[in-house]
Amino acid sequence: MTILDKIIFEKKIEIENKKRSLSIETFNKSPMFKCEKKSLSKSLRKNKFGIIGEYKRKSPSNPNINLKSDVEKIAKGYEKAGCAGISVLTNEKFFGGSVNDLSIVRSSCNLPILRKEFIVDIFQIYESKAIGSDAILLIASCLKKDELKSFSKIANDLDLEVLLEIHTAEELDKIPAKNVSIIGVNNRNLNDFSVSIENSIKISNYIPKNICKISESGISNISSIKKLQNIGYNGFLIGEHFMKSLNPELTAHKFIQRLKNEN
Repeated sequence: MTILDKIIFEKKIEIENKKRSLSIETFNKSPMFKCEKKSLSKSLRKNKFGIIGEYKRKSPSNPNINLKSDVEKIAKGYEKAGCAGISVLTNEKFFGGSVNDLSIVRSSCNLPILRKEFIVDIFQIYESKAIGSDAILLIASCLKKDELKSFSKIANDLDLEVLLEIHTAEELDKIPAKNVSIIGVNNRNLNDFSVSIENSIKISNYIPKNICKISESGISNISSIKKLQNIGYNGFLIGEHFMKSLNPELTAHKFIQRLKNEN
């Protein structure tokens, strides 16, 4: 069983437990449910560098990225630094996150918020809207083609954007005809957790030109961003490079300032 298999197995158990006390009807009554979304794809296209700052405390490959970090402080700092959006890990067991983290971010800044989660049930899409998400992540390797189609339609009906994450060019065959605003190429091999931006370079030409595209994982230097911008990437999701520092928001600020100075 791979780490991804373990995460999905645990997530399904968690969802069934949640369903005992929460329902879609409960989510529909949330004050956040009627809020108009802030478009992540538009923000990425408008922002010159398209940096999505990610908030996460740990990961399966690093059990202590920044366990004691202040989510409100970092959210405000990412916005001030010039990020185009913020990604929030809400998976508790493997990433140390929670839905409460995302709600805090929602009340702390005006950036578009991506809920980074392993979504395998419609229940989670409604929950994402109820806690203040603007966009959700759907992972191609975790879902069947018909699930991607129905999940992305439900998300759009709820005024949520969809970021479809792929790891291989073959997974592009799963893209629904519509309802996907952003394609994210993950540079991390989910089997052995090795990382290489060559994955984004290799897949780039296969992604439809009209779709906003971002590169995820392993982005830690200016040269990588320049290289990927030159082949059409609109954005870059940066998590561990910022979060492993003592002051993630300051690290993000310095990184974006360097991008400005070198352009």
